[in-house]
Amino acid sequence: MKRAIRVLQQMRIVLSILTLFIGLGACAPRLMATGYDVYPAKFEQKSAAMADAARLPLRIWSAAQPRAVIVALHGMNDYSNAFAEPGPGPWFAARGLTVYAYDQRGFGGAPGRGLWAGTPRMVRDLDTVIALARQAHPGLPVYVLGESMGGAVALAAMGRPDAPKVDGIILAAPAVWGWKTMNPVYEMVLWASAHTAPGMELTGGGLNIQPSDNIPMLRALGKDPMVIKGTQIGTIYGLVNLMDDAFVAAPGVKAPVLLLYGENDHVVPAGPVGRTVGAMEAAGADLTVACYPDGWHMLLRDLKRETVWNDVLSWIGDRHAPLPSGDVDLGPCKFDQQAAPPAAAEAADALSKFLAVPPPSGGQ
Repeated sequence: MKRAIRVLQQMRIVLSILTLFIGLGACAPRLMATGYDVYPAKFEQKSAAMADAARLPLRIWSAAQPRAVIVALHGMNDYSNAFAEPGPGPWFAARGLTVYAYDQRGFGGAPGRGLWAGTPRMVRDLDTVIALARQAHPGLPVYVLGESMGGAVALAAMGRPDAPKVDGIILAAPAVWGWKTMNPVYEMVLWASAHTAPGMELTGGGLNIQPSDNIPMLRALGKDPMVIKGTQIGTIYGLVNLMDDAFVAAPGVKAPVLLLYGENDHVVPAGPVGRTVGAMEAAGADLTVACYPDGWHMLLRDLKRETVWNDVLSWIGDRHAPLPSGDVDLGPCKFDQQAAPPAAAEAADALSKFLAVPPPSGGQ
């Protein structure tokens, strides 16, 4: 009985907050303004010039004798430097893989810092960079590597019927926690927040989420002024839209896929990733899944990152060969493709902490 009363009290908090938000009036989140596609896109010395004249900062790690090309997409609030040391860019280049990594719009030194560009524009930018990479390296296979949010962009792009041809897609902890895999309570509060206070910034402070076991790397990110520290609610809303687009598009991916996931990932839950894997398998995808018992969300920069890098290198060389790590298929992560959303009490507790509302007193 006490637990039932507590749940009702918690849900009253949720409903009261929602009523307050709705009463404040609608203020829909805005996408950043972008231009028309009227110019020829091209690679410049330190940027990828898009067809709307936007210049996206570009980092290139060139192999002396390249045998393949990787177009790399960074994660949320990060930028192309994610693939510099201690990331895999130089390591791949030393082994024959030329890497192109660019700052996606709204991040790093790209236009619209802190704002959300929207799935269509982010996908169009990826299409453009893939085409430019093919022009720069005719005849070489081209792969897309997406980390977290970058993985969502890759799925949203490559799952379309008119997706550009690539030779493979590597998804490192792909962000697929969209509306269709989100707890309804979180969904309601995020929607209300995004439509009443889209410019409000959240820092993630106090959430006690550890994205990697590489502490020096995390400290360096904290000191890097190019890494965004506070995220607008409107941008979070856009990210969830992107993740939802990625989840929906995933079964349509035709290119071979290597999906990498860490058992210690505290950022993207295993349930949504498992549902994505299940949907792709049901659609007959050419899919290899590697699960790492010592892996975290930032797999490509964890302390045991070279284990992951070697798997990527091996898969590009021969995707039918066993991965060097041996962490193939669902492995230790045991994805629950039918994972239920958190109970109402758990959701209300999390929501109360998120909004700094003290939870009601009382026992279980």
